[in-house]
Amino acid sequence: MLAPREIDEYLLPTERRVIRVRQHWAVMTKHILQTGLFLALMLVIQLNMPKSVILDNLTFYLALVALLRFTVLTMLWWIERIVITDKRVMLAQGIIVHNVGMMPLGKVTDLTFRRTLAGRTLGYGTMVVESAGQIQALNKIDYMPRPEEIYEALSELVFGEKGKTRATGMLSKPRWRR
Repeated sequence: MLAPREIDEYLLPTERRVIRVRQHWAVMTKHILQTGLFLALMLVIQLNMPKSVILDNLTFYLALVALLRFTVLTMLWWIERIVITDKRVMLAQGIIVHNVGMMPLGKVTDLTFRRTLAGRTLGYGTMVVESAGQIQALNKIDYMPRPEEIYEALSELVFGEKGKTRATGMLSKPRWRR
């Protein structure tokens, strides 16, 4: 298998990584349920249909394809990275074809943060990053883990006083004196 390129290879020498995460594991629940239900269906067919070599082979290979599909989806989830630096937001995806979506922080005009009941319970949210005039390559990030922390850091980077945020490690005053 081809090794995915590390997202740090795409960072500029002058930028510093602030946050690096993958999507929350809850994004995989749909795939887990689909695969589990499909395997259960193959088992029910196997147990309730008359015995035949063709049916045995068909259910075996269909179950194998379902497991391979789940394995590939899990690998894609594991490799995908959301990176926020002091200059931009990036989303890196892909195993064989590697895609890196990016939005400069200077173009961000609005941040929207949403959490469903399931998101509040399991600890994920959706972040919509909007820019002036056009939809960028990266405008919506679903299943963002630790959403309050990431939203706060991103808000400080975008809307805070230039160069003086907790996210960049440079505060004008200690946090406890504010």
